[in-house]
Amino acid sequence: MSVADTSRIVSIGGSVTEILFAMGLGGRVIAVDQTSVYPAAARALPNVGYSRTLAPEGVLSTGPSLILAIEGSGPRATLDVLENASVPVVIIPDARTPDGVIRKIEAVAKAVGEEEAGRRLAVAVREDFEAVKAGVANLQERPRAVFVLSAASGTAVVGGSDTTADAMLALAGAENPMASIKGYKPAVDEAAFTADPRALVVMSGGGQALTADLLFSLPAFRGTAAAQDKRLIVLPGSYLLSFGPRTPRAVRDLALALRPGAQMPPLPPRAFASEPN
Repeated sequence: MSVADTSRIVSIGGSVTEILFAMGLGGRVIAVDQTSVYPAAARALPNVGYSRTLAPEGVLSTGPSLILAIEGSGPRATLDVLENASVPVVIIPDARTPDGVIRKIEAVAKAVGEEEAGRRLAVAVREDFEAVKAGVANLQERPRAVFVLSAASGTAVVGGSDTTADAMLALAGAENPMASIKGYKPAVDEAAFTADPRALVVMSGGGQALTADLLFSLPAFRGTAAAQDKRLIVLPGSYLLSFGPRTPRAVRDLALALRPGAQMPPLPPRAFASEPN
């Protein structure tokens, strides 16, 4: 169901914000959350806080006519207040698959009554996913890689199964030796060492700088193939894990970083991916 007034949108969720801007609707967005860091124009907007710890007063103070929130936003009490404030709140389903990204685009487009713009964006993003899938399929190597979320007190928190990080590694044609762990959990040193990853993957832009010196000094990774090669892959968190319009490019960048010297065809230029990460 389309919403009548889409002139003042509060966008909560980095991928939701990217989709709105990619559809050419950035001028309607009046405020965003902390995860909305792309494009640069989004960073210049008022910020209502972190998507999972929203305060209703902060959101409503911006005077929205529509609130689009990624699935998982909250807490529930905040959403209840917002929904009772006579401001439409549309929850956009999250996803960790290419088809899920397309559904996300379609949901945003429907919520703002811009189905044709959404269709054009969905077609472009689907083409990018298909192209990168074909490129990854032609790569012979299936390297073992571990995503590290954080490290404190000598222990690394890694991405196991049922995580966005695991989904990205799979799309990039990599094996996640931590898949026996569900969610983001501390790595058991012996299990991590036995996993012997070829590379560690971390995100930039977070609260903790995860350097090669720090990670490869941990017992979990000391002596692994990744440590011997000092192979640490660093990509912006919003780019790597958001599952939005630029995700095919993130998959391609990750796939090539995991395989030094490998080549894949470039993806076609897209206006929505023209800015630096």
